[in-house]
Amino acid sequence: MKMQNLKRQIALWTAAVVVGTTVMPACAADSVEIVNVSYDPTRELYAAYNELFQAHWEETTGGEVTVIQSHGGSGKQALEVANGLEADVVTLALEGDVDAVADAGLIEEGYTSEFPLDSSTYTSTIVFLVRKGNPKNIQDWGDLLKEDVGVITPNPKTSGGARWNYLAAWYYFEKQGQSESEIEESIRQLFANVLVLDSGARGSTTTFTENGQGDVLIAWENEAFLSLQEAPEEYEIVVPSVSILCQPTVAIVDEVVDDRDTREVAEEYLNYLYSEEAQRLEAENYYRPSNETVLAEFTSEDESNTITEIPEDGKWINGKVELTDIAHFDGWKAAGEKHFADGGIFDQIYEEK
Repeated sequence: MKMQNLKRQIALWTAAVVVGTTVMPACAADSVEIVNVSYDPTRELYAAYNELFQAHWEETTGGEVTVIQSHGGSGKQALEVANGLEADVVTLALEGDVDAVADAGLIEEGYTSEFPLDSSTYTSTIVFLVRKGNPKNIQDWGDLLKEDVGVITPNPKTSGGARWNYLAAWYYFEKQGQSESEIEESIRQLFANVLVLDSGARGSTTTFTENGQGDVLIAWENEAFLSLQEAPEEYEIVVPSVSILCQPTVAIVDEVVDDRDTREVAEEYLNYLYSEEAQRLEAENYYRPSNETVLAEFTSEDESNTITEIPEDGKWINGKVELTDIAHFDGWKAAGEKHFADGGIFDQIYEEK
């Protein structure tokens, strides 16, 4: 998000809360069904949010809504929608994946301005999940190049989270003063240590936690915290010195909602994600809420780079890490063409593995 747009975006956010909580369609259908196509790690979040939204919709309109969920690697999900999977809304890992749906003619231009904060209801970042005691002493991105370190990360060709992982690593090596050719070599070494390239982030989490493969999982922050919450005796979180501000993007699939006459409920479904109730739910699921008041409630003053347990006070967000953003890479169009398109840098370095 560009800083010069901050005041405009905050005003939009405020307007969305008003729209999401007070202004409703005059004639809501008694029963309606919508489909939300999302990315891998949002399963728990949307299972809880759908219940919250269903209660909100019934209270404000008297109607019933059923929300069908679809989850998978974000890039793969985008292609599925572009190729005919009907979705009223998409809530994908990055703007570039929504662009793929828009390029198929299903989403109108300007979708990033349709909802506040560039149509990003929350943010996240990338951290490391390691085995208890951190036996390989993994502290930062450079440690992932050691010969004896087994890395787990999804495939950047199919997973939005994997693209964030890749770019965060790229930024770290850039910060070390490496030239572009040196950065490519570092990324090549990192992926030479990758044991499994799953299609999505949840698959990689399963590979690391349930199948016991690898020494470190490069993970969405919320995935790492969910794993720590489920098995604090088995894992620790390591916050690297630098990472990237991940901005998952939401959008109405215009062609579908117009065909199914579901635009009003689909718009409210995304608008309500900005409500205080939904923002708190997002934080409780370890996403970084866009509501600054709710964000402050969950932000810890502890700046340790190792997290061994879920804080009892619920304040889990660590402010120590330095975050770059996609603007540093000239936006998703440029980043996609350079790094992830067929024949791009990732293809070149991985084919040589």
